[in-house]
Amino acid sequence: MLTCLIFRLAWIQLVEGDKLREEALEIRMSDVPVEAKRGNIYDRNGQELVTSVSVDSAYAFPPQVKNKLEASKKIASVLKMEQKEVYERLNQKVGFVWLKRRIDYEAAQRLRAMEINGVELVEENTRFYRQDTLAAHVLGFSGVDNQGLTGIESVYEQELRGVPGRIVVEKDALGRNVPGAIHKFIPPVPGNNLVLTIDQSIQYFVERELEQIVAAHRPKLAVIIVMNPKTGEILAMGSRPTYHPGKWQEYPREVWDHNPAIWYNYEPGSTFKIITASAALEEGVVKTGDNFYDPGYIKVADRFIHCWFDGGHGSQTFEEVVQNSCNPGFITVGLRLGKDKFYQYIDDFGFGRKTGISLTGEEVGIQIPLKDATDLNIATMSIGQSIAVTPIQLLTAASAVANGGVLMKPSLVKAVTDQDGKVLKEFNPERVRRVISAETAGTLMRLLTNVVQKGTGRNAFVEGYGAAGKTGTAQVVGDGGYVEGKYVSSFIGFSPADDPQIAALVMVAEPSGPVHFGSQVAAPAFKALVRDTLLYLEVPERPGLEKPRLPFTYEEPRVEVTVPNVVNYPVEDAQRILVNGGFRVRTRGRGNVVSDQVPKGGAEVLNGTTVILDLEPQGEAAPEEVKVPDLQGRTMKDAGSILEKLGLKLNPVGSGLAVAQKVAPGAAVATGTGITVEFQPPVYRELHD
Repeated sequence: MLTCLIFRLAWIQLVEGDKLREEALEIRMSDVPVEAKRGNIYDRNGQELVTSVSVDSAYAFPPQVKNKLEASKKIASVLKMEQKEVYERLNQKVGFVWLKRRIDYEAAQRLRAMEINGVELVEENTRFYRQDTLAAHVLGFSGVDNQGLTGIESVYEQELRGVPGRIVVEKDALGRNVPGAIHKFIPPVPGNNLVLTIDQSIQYFVERELEQIVAAHRPKLAVIIVMNPKTGEILAMGSRPTYHPGKWQEYPREVWDHNPAIWYNYEPGSTFKIITASAALEEGVVKTGDNFYDPGYIKVADRFIHCWFDGGHGSQTFEEVVQNSCNPGFITVGLRLGKDKFYQYIDDFGFGRKTGISLTGEEVGIQIPLKDATDLNIATMSIGQSIAVTPIQLLTAASAVANGGVLMKPSLVKAVTDQDGKVLKEFNPERVRRVISAETAGTLMRLLTNVVQKGTGRNAFVEGYGAAGKTGTAQVVGDGGYVEGKYVSSFIGFSPADDPQIAALVMVAEPSGPVHFGSQVAAPAFKALVRDTLLYLEVPERPGLEKPRLPFTYEEPRVEVTVPNVVNYPVEDAQRILVNGGFRVRTRGRGNVVSDQVPKGGAEVLNGTTVILDLEPQGEAAPEEVKVPDLQGRTMKDAGSILEKLGLKLNPVGSGLAVAQKVAPGAAVATGTGITVEFQPPVYRELHD
């Protein structure tokens, strides 16, 4: 027996000693991680966009919890967890387990008051996005373990995360503090801060225009990017649909998983003609005064490719080809350029590769391999078809023209700073290469200024500054070819026209309704956004600029349409709805509410018909009463906005477009009344060009 005991003792000490010593130490020593505070993210002017706020997390030392069944019931009731889940965690053969991370203040106070032995709280941090959805796809978000998952939060994880600390406490077998025991605190090291190139105010302008695009056109998605063409710095980048980074779990994965500005591949259409013209002018295959004749089409191989303008533009110079966005003219110079040279410039401008912007998930576009390209491919690529690009690729490439021919790398981060604001690392503008000469860039800027001054881009003219740019309307590619009735509408441009401080791209994918041309969907957003941006940046206005004579409109086929009923609408909403529906508008009288209209709502007329609106001040007859408008066909946001302007409230039922309302149109109700409106998912009509 004694021999057995000696053998057993030797076995425990010599063979299992280290293992048992570690297990005893794990039970005796409580090691609590202390999370480092994640660094802040600021805009270029020091405005705080993202910060970390303190919040309690609950954890347990399972060996120290006496009555695990009773404890699990109490904990589950406070933390709103399943009792079985808590019980299983408390029964784990480990020294430490998380119970629930980042709990609310009330739950933390209740749990603390219970004084359950072995159950503790530790201060952690949670991310707080100060401006809700502002620049959501740029900022991204972090996960429960304080790690960046998307956007800037992910790319700059090492700079933002910091170094976690630890609390080490020695307790006895019953979980009591041991006198003179080891009690060590290893403090966490906070993460560093990021200063972005984004300007919060310009980002607000972008978000505003995106909201208006969504309200007016209900697109599949929309993107706006604003860049300084001389440095490549991104001043704003936004898209729709969007999400709240602090509540990302509440949104579908497809909304937050990709940033459309760097991920969405699309055929750019006529905006790509900037690249075609740049290459052709640089190589000398065309001069601005060269003559062209457009009969309305051009034949390439066995294919007839038509001009967007029915009947063609006739005789014109190349300057007018650019101004008119003439397809046959651009195809002619593209074919003159030749396959090898054309592909060389496509490559030089950065297409077919990532721009290197500091965001994950960037796509490279889609190109036909050079060896497989035919004359027909070159012809269609010359007008922005048969090639797919991303929004960031296109804006970066086109901005080289506004920067005297030098391509810049797009950037989102200006600097990394420590907690005291000391700059640890600075990111300077990065020159990629010269793609065209300064002379060619200057010539093309003049041609693009004419596009806005006299051509298809007139709706993008920026009051006081002018603009240079190009519209685009391209069909969407689907299985088996182009999808009938689906378009990508866009405008890319620069302002002021004589010395560009701002480059911006507005891209709207698959707008709904009768309006789908880039000149009508995207150009007005560019105009409003860029003017506000230049005024905000205090860029001096250019006095005496000649304005375009008339807004640009396409001659649409005359078809019968139904006149919307906009009686009792605020006048600005009535005008917007009618213009977007393809009508002209004239007002009579003074006031802010439509009292009558001719033709009446519901009348069948030809598109382009002028609708006359009679106006009167709101509540003129009875100041405390409001007449309810007909909200049929309006989106929930649109209906809510209209009612709010009239002093009424929306009580929505369902989702989609308004199909019925409880209070009949024209009925007089007291201000503040809630109007119940039923919404149902829309059935969109197919569009025809």
